[in-house]
Parts: sequence; structure tokens; C-alpha cells
Amino acid sequence: MNITDERIDNGNPFDWGRTSEDYARFRDIYPPVFYQKIVDRGLCTAGQDVLDLGTGTGVLPRNMYRFGAEWTGTDIAENQILQAKRLAAEAGMQITFLTASAEELDFPDESFDIITACQCFWYFDHAKVVPELARMLRPGGKLVILYMAWLPYEDEIAGESEALVLRYNPDWSGAGETRHPIWIPEVTDQYFDRLEHEEYDLPVRFTKESWNGRMKACRGVGASLSAEQIAAWEQEHRALLDRIAPEAFDVKHYAAISVLQKK
Repeated sequence: MNITDERIDNGNPFDWGRTSEDYARFRDIYPPVFYQKIVDRGLCTAGQDVLDLGTGTGVLPRNMYRFGAEWTGTDIAENQILQAKRLAAEAGMQITFLTASAEELDFPDESFDIITACQCFWYFDHAKVVPELARMLRPGGKLVILYMAWLPYEDEIAGESEALVLRYNPDWSGAGETRHPIWIPEVTDQYFDRLEHEEYDLPVRFTKESWNGRMKACRGVGASLSAEQIAAWEQEHRALLDRIAPEAFDVKHYAAISVLQKK
């Protein structure tokens, strides 16, 4: 399903379903500390019902399944949900996955203790979505917004890889990340109190193969370029990594978590 949003990539269409296989293989990359930051706050643990928005291939529910929460994951891209169901089934996990955009969710009132949104909150129509999130949360329920990004101005491999994406897709607006608080639109303050926010640096380990796959699975490549462009980009990227990268390496990232509570 093509998504077009004037706020993103200069309004050019992208489709996460086109990159679902690579996403399933290469985007499950969050280090243990990323999940521990959530659990240490008493979130997404046993006895809690959790809804994960923009779940993709179910990375968050699958990696946090061991902490005991009951998970439901939703995503607008059917192929992403198909991969999420496959991976969960292969791991013997009982997770509910549904194909639906955040704007279309119609769960009953007070269905969840926690709603998570990892790497996706900025995509939503917040005027529509935020009131619905508050409605679906139980009294005292939490909205947890999560983010992680490489730092292209501080990491050579990330910077050179990003520059190559921009050569093929100059309208890609995912480039040039620096550390910053997670953006939360003002409408959110009508329904939620902002409890806390944290940003922290962390290294993420890759091989040449997994970093190539991670970059190919980004919105600027696999979700938007033609098959011919993707093949040409991948050939150049592999050659680039052969020149500048060892077989295994860390890429410098930062991560952030914001916790909000239903008013």
C-alpha cells in the first residue's frame, strides 16, 4: 500500500510492504538496553495489555514477549503483518497481529494498559489518532513513544551510507539525524500528561551483510525505489562497505523514550 504524506520525502509515495522480507531479516536490531529501558519503568510486563502501533514485523512485541505482557500489534502494511505472524509463530509466541492503520483502529474503550509507538509516531494523523489512543487506554494508562537512529555526522559508515541513499533518492527526509527529543504534537497535551523523556547513546553491532540489509530496508531505498534502482544502490553500497568497513563493526546510534499518561 502506497503512503503519501507531504511531510515526508517531499510527498513522494512509499510502501513498507515492498521491503517486508528485508525488514524481517535486518530490522530486528535494537540492543538489550533498548528494551530494558522500557521494563525498568514497569512498562510492558506481566499483567498488562499492550497495543503496539506501527508494529512492522512485530519487533517490539516479539522481543518483549518474555516479560509477560499480552500483546496486540497493528500495522498499515499487510506484508509487514504477514511477516510478524510468521516470525511469532516460528517462535511459539501468542501475539495478535492485525492489518490496520492507526487512524482506523476501533478497539473498545479502555482495552489497554499501555500503547507503544516505535519508530512510527510521526507518521500518524495526530488530530484523529491521539483522542482514540486516550479512549482505548484504561485509567492511568501510558503512551510510550520510542525511537532509535544512527548518527551520520559522527559515524563514517552511517554517513557514507546515507549519502549514497540521497544520491538515489534526494527527497528522502530521513537523512541528517542528530540527537533531539522525540517530537510530540501539541494536540497530545489535551489528552496526556508528559511524565518523562530520556535520550541515550548506544552502539549497534553489524556485519557488512546486515548493515547493507538494514540500509536497504529503510524508507529511502526498499520502500520507495524501483527494483532496478535498488539493485544498483545495493551494488554500490556493498562496494562502499568493502572500501571503508571491517567485516563486523558498531554503528553509533542514539535512542529515546517518552512516557505519557492518560489524563
